[in-house]
Amino acid sequence: MMKREGRTVMVFGVGTLQRSIIERARQMGLRTVGIDPLTDAACRDMVDVYEVVGGQDYEKTLEVANLYNVTSIVTAATDKPLVMMARIARTMGLPFYSVETAEWSTDKFKMKQRFLEAGIPCARGRLVTAVGEVEDLEMPLVVKPRDNSGSRGVKVCRNKEELAGAFREALAFSKMESLLVEEFIEGQEYSIEAIHQHGKSAVLQFTEKTTTPFPYNVEMAHCQPARLSEDTRTAIRKIVSDISDVMHFDNCASHTELKINARGIFVIETSPRLGGDMITSHLVPLSTGVNMEDLVLRMAEGEEVCIPTMEKDMASCVRFLDLPAGVVQQISPHLSDVMGWPGVVDFDFGLQVGDSVPAIHSSLDRFGHIVIKGKSSDEVERRAEKYTSDIIDMIKIRK
Repeated sequence: MMKREGRTVMVFGVGTLQRSIIERARQMGLRTVGIDPLTDAACRDMVDVYEVVGGQDYEKTLEVANLYNVTSIVTAATDKPLVMMARIARTMGLPFYSVETAEWSTDKFKMKQRFLEAGIPCARGRLVTAVGEVEDLEMPLVVKPRDNSGSRGVKVCRNKEELAGAFREALAFSKMESLLVEEFIEGQEYSIEAIHQHGKSAVLQFTEKTTTPFPYNVEMAHCQPARLSEDTRTAIRKIVSDISDVMHFDNCASHTELKINARGIFVIETSPRLGGDMITSHLVPLSTGVNMEDLVLRMAEGEEVCIPTMEKDMASCVRFLDLPAGVVQQISPHLSDVMGWPGVVDFDFGLQVGDSVPAIHSSLDRFGHIVIKGKSSDEVERRAEKYTSDIIDMIKIRK
């Protein structure tokens, strides 16, 4: 293993999504330089050096990287800095994937083009700039920005009357003038967590998702391992390998979302990064014993990694609280007891009396989560159902 004395990692984004990977980097002995557009980023006190840098400011980003002799670059749970990171890596000769890969991965239309060219099963779709351009398409349809994540601006339209509003919402979450409109794929949703290096790909875990009802499709729970047959797992591994080949994934993790129904497996989208929602920071280590953040940090430092097999055969889940919209009126003091409940690994509510609770239209609208471990997916699901119900009963919302 490489000695890390004098090695410096630049972390793109210093928010709560990057908290875990910052902690892992420090535990590995790396000096951490965090950059973020915000002056008050949530984890600014956790990094050794904190610099405020605009997300599109290539020159300042490169200046900071050279000033602190950065030897590696990482991020977690966000797509926004991927193109910038690839540009910096190309200039400085750091281990990373290409600028082209980053561009394909952060533009859902370009990604779909790559999928279609390679024969990867996915939803049919097209690029549009106006509602009138989809009059010939069969409902239901999914309208989404090309350049955002976390379900922001994504809406399912069951009829043509809903299209105009969906277009306005999607454009509000995009820097582009066109949107992606695609057929709606029925079925259970999953995400696949994998590692890629030098042409080799390895799936580490399969995640089963629970989402809000339509028209929004916001992820409210993740459970590992997903309850899938071995034949289905084998087919998914082949698809992930094919995605890695066509997207040119290298020295990275990947988080691939897909749906499964009677017609088969359909890829929704992919990204060459660690998954968010505590999937890779909490759930994968709890269910497998393998820490994907460590693997990503080591690859970023130029190390050859041996993809480990599962060290555990356990289960884990995270569930977000599905609270009614309104204002927090009362919080039971017994909420502090939650961390002592059997199997609970992490719990956070994040709101105080008097705070507003929004309707859940994207991942940004969620408040409160609980992470649970256990011996099986069925066990953690049962606990999650009971625990979240008990927690919600402790919180009084004035509608």
